[in-house]
Amino acid sequence: MAVEKLTYKFLVVVAMLTMLATGSTAQSLKFETSDSTRLAFRNDTIGTAHKKMLMPDIEAMDSTYKEITLATAPLQPDNTSSTTPAKKTGTKSPGIRKPDPETATWLALAIPGGGQIYNRKFWKLPIVYGGFVGCMYAYNWNGQMYKDYRQAYLDIMDSDPNTNSYKDFFRPGYDYEANKEYLKEVFKKRKDRYRRWRDLSIFSFIGVYALSVVDAYVDAQLSNFDISEDINLSIEPQIIDSRQMYGKDYYGFNCNIRF
Repeated sequence: MAVEKLTYKFLVVVAMLTMLATGSTAQSLKFETSDSTRLAFRNDTIGTAHKKMLMPDIEAMDSTYKEITLATAPLQPDNTSSTTPAKKTGTKSPGIRKPDPETATWLALAIPGGGQIYNRKFWKLPIVYGGFVGCMYAYNWNGQMYKDYRQAYLDIMDSDPNTNSYKDFFRPGYDYEANKEYLKEVFKKRKDRYRRWRDLSIFSFIGVYALSVVDAYVDAQLSNFDISEDINLSIEPQIIDSRQMYGKDYYGFNCNIRF
């Protein structure tokens, strides 16, 4: 009796193990069959009737695959929302200073070199002030020489022996009377020359002043001009086909500017 019970239990255990093994194999076959059926459904290799019958299973499988993919896929950064604010059209980037051309012009008109200081182009100040100082020095020098030669010319032209400032231009012992006509011509030419140079010094001063104003305006206007490598100039030879109009070709140069 005890032997029969042991034999019965042994057979039950063997049957259970056999059922488990058979179920696992069947489940594996079911998955493989389901995958092949899903592939055939996608590739339109089965009929319409089979599609209608398998549609619920295919949709359930797709839903399961999507859930598994979302659960196992790594987190991706969201590109739709960014902490960097979008650039606004027409607004200047932070940290880039853009001088106002009108302000730079008025400052340059009011104060010599004021436009360059406003544009923060301090290296131009020695050029501007150097031009002013040079023009002022030329004006003073030519003005003084003009006064001296003018007075000497007036003195040599009159008949008063007490007005003889022209003698200061020569060494002692020089014979003025023998060369008086020649000296009159020399003093007249030099008087006119230094007067002309004095007047040119005034116009030069005005020119330097005007150039400083124009430079301040243009510098402020082109402060953010694009000078990247995308801008280039290319000049290359080119054959101009004009045989239909003139009967021959012409040779020239092609100039391309790319922004």
